[in-house]
Amino acid sequence: MKTQDKTVEATNDTSHDKVSRADLIKFLNEDLSREYQAIIAYTVYSQVLKGAEYMNIAAELELHAAQELTHAIAIAQQIDYLGGMPTVTPKPVRTSESAKEMLQFDLDNETETIRNYRERVQQCEDLAEYAIGEKIRDILIDEQDHQIALATALGKNVPRGPGGA
Repeated sequence: MKTQDKTVEATNDTSHDKVSRADLIKFLNEDLSREYQAIIAYTVYSQVLKGAEYMNIAAELELHAAQELTHAIAIAQQIDYLGGMPTVTPKPVRTSESAKEMLQFDLDNETETIRNYRERVQQCEDLAEYAIGEKIRDILIDEQDHQIALATALGKNVPRGPGGA
């Protein structure tokens, strides 16, 4: 039971707790589920967005779907390297009849993904898993580009994380 309590604590505030390799595998599997979610969402949204004002972003979402697949493969490789089994379950995908709502769902998901990957980089550093941290940094570049594109399409400022970052 104590092990479960520690896992819950790490899940609630992963940015300040030193994690074990087992915790890192668990968190990377959560990230992998988010990547699967993004692949599905971008694939669907890119096809159902209608209207001239969404033509450019719809085409960009197709590219995002392919990038998210690349991310999923990279994360699965790292889970395997750490001795874990990559998950096969995506997080739920929200849909809407409203193009703006779908884009907002994507923006919210990208913002959460960026926050989690920033935490993951620190966790990798704490465990001296520097190569995994570098892979995640590379993924962060794409995720931030996706966030910027979605915020721009919605006419919003890019959401900022803690400390303005």
